[in-house]
Amino acid sequence: MNSATVRSLLVRGMLAGLAAGLLAAVVAYLLGESHVDAAIAYEEAHADHHEHEVELVSRTLQSTAGLATGILVYGIALGGIAALAYCFALGRVGRFTPRATAVLLSGAAFVAVYLVPFLKYPANPPAIGEPDTIGRRTTLYFLMMALGVLLAVAAVIVGKRLAPRLGNWNAVVVAGAGFAVAVGLAFAFLPAVDEVPEDFNATLLWQFRVSALAIQLTLWASFGLLFGHLAERLLNPKPAAAVTGRGTTAETPAPVH
Repeated sequence: MNSATVRSLLVRGMLAGLAAGLLAAVVAYLLGESHVDAAIAYEEAHADHHEHEVELVSRTLQSTAGLATGILVYGIALGGIAALAYCFALGRVGRFTPRATAVLLSGAAFVAVYLVPFLKYPANPPAIGEPDTIGRRTTLYFLMMALGVLLAVAAVIVGKRLAPRLGNWNAVVVAGAGFAVAVGLAFAFLPAVDEVPEDFNATLLWQFRVSALAIQLTLWASFGLLFGHLAERLLNPKPAAAVTGRGTTAETPAPVH
């Protein structure tokens, strides 16, 4: 793949990430912000009344412009990184079309980058978590994320090597089962983090985590579909119509960039 094609895919990946970020921001505002407000109300109700913290950024600004800015920047960065990974994966993970490769890559990235660490260390609202342990919790989360990515890459390599002997279907099943077992072992050996107060509303906690999962699912799914469409148009353009000498049109292949 030449540098011009890589550059074109990178730009399309960032644009797809921007559009996916817009959709995710809408989902975050509609589903997540009410749960954040409820968690903040719980935190304020249980805070020491003698403590007065200066609010540098208003809650209204946080839930609108701040939320949109954060998700959009994240979406653009995600799109750029995913596009570069796509350039490497295209043609190396199987005989898939550019669109199918984008969707499969996005789905695999969602599982490895977000779902695996989320299942071990799920998202918590602002009222949950001790300030003194934030460094430890962050380290454990990113460690689980790194393990998820490495195990996913290992599963793809194992599946490709087993395919000639077992067939594609059986190789995928074996590699997937190995990935699940390895992730389960990581879950068992890594320390758990449970800092949820006993009187915290369980329904609110569940709703917050479901909304966090919905935001990420929207982001990754919409990115995979949008980027797959853009990549397909770039790499497999439709034939252009050319006018013949009798005034009719004939299909001529368009140049591949």
